Amino acid sequence: MKTRAAVLWDREKEWTVEEIELDPPKAGEVLVKMGGSGLCHSDEHVRSGDLPWPLPMIGGHEGAGTVEEVGPGVEGLRAGDRIIFGFIPACGRCAACSAGMQNLCELGAYLGTGTQIFDHTARHHGRGQDLGLMCLLGTFAEHTVASEANCIKIDDDVPLDTACLLGCGVITGWGAAVNTGEVGAGDTVVVVGAGGIGINAVQGAALAGAEHLVVVDPVEFKRTKAIELGATHAVATSEEATALVSELTRGKMADVIVNAMGVGSGDQIGMSLAMAGKRGRVVVTNLHPVTETQVNMSALDLVLYEKQLRGSLFGSANPRADIPRFLDLYRNGKLKLDELVTTRYSLDEVNVGYEDMLAGRTMRGVISF
Repeated sequence: MKTRAAVLWDREKEWTVEEIELDPPKAGEVLVKMGGSGLCHSDEHVRSGDLPWPLPMIGGHEGAGTVEEVGPGVEGLRAGDRIIFGFIPACGRCAACSAGMQNLCELGAYLGTGTQIFDHTARHHGRGQDLGLMCLLGTFAEHTVASEANCIKIDDDVPLDTACLLGCGVITGWGAAVNTGEVGAGDTVVVVGAGGIGINAVQGAALAGAEHLVVVDPVEFKRTKAIELGATHAVATSEEATALVSELTRGKMADVIVNAMGVGSGDQIGMSLAMAGKRGRVVVTNLHPVTETQVNMSALDLVLYEKQLRGSLFGSANPRADIPRFLDLYRNGKLKLDELVTTRYSLDEVNVGYEDMLAGRTMRGVISF
């Protein structure tokens, strides 16, 4: 069939919206008509080269849609089902999935290949060649073919261009604070970066019972939004945050710091560790350039105060269990989703959406189909 998609052909060039050829789903795969896709910074990392994944590539990995066709062997889905894509597949059978670490499923090893999981070939084609898929999904398209392992079935009561946010940003941010950071009642928490990931770390830490919840972001609009969604304080720099946390805690410093900037830096890891108190936990969930290998920090403090540095992928979550649970929190008014969407765009406006994101004008942009 023919459909339309946003394709990245070259680094640091714009996404090109064009007609492509899409093959039917094969074994274990589904054809999905997209309803919504979030504009996440991770796709920008591919465009900039921070993630040097192979091109050409159809962008998008935070999506929700409706199943139109299933391939052989698909048992849990049928045409008409509404789904959210988990950007990391979860087979349910590997050692990681069996241990409750679906975010580290062994199928995630293929995340950057761009081809289908099970036979490593392409279903998407354009300009006479195969097209890769961002995180095996390619949600910047009117239709896509993906593995059943990425699909979580949902009910019909949540708009797809809102539900899509649960495919990456919400769970990644929330889980970084609550699952990886283990925020508890009475904790002092700092979230560095209040974009699509950080704002959900704020939501998670607030519901987990943080007493002091400090957001660091240079954009005033984002600081204001963070206060609306649960932060107790908002400042522009880490230097301001360090002084504020010292004052709030009488020198004990923070229990949890979540690094959620658009682009991570080794210097920021060092500044975040400096804000941590005894057994304080620094959670790094934002992506760093692949070439960055240096972190400036006090290794002595790491030992003397038993500080901890933790990585967090997809919020250390189990998406098949967590996405339905988060939808219940949304229905009950305890999780804000609608308030996260600053602007909705058409597929043809994908480049405008990323311009707005990079300029700090959006919390989360969404493509509505």
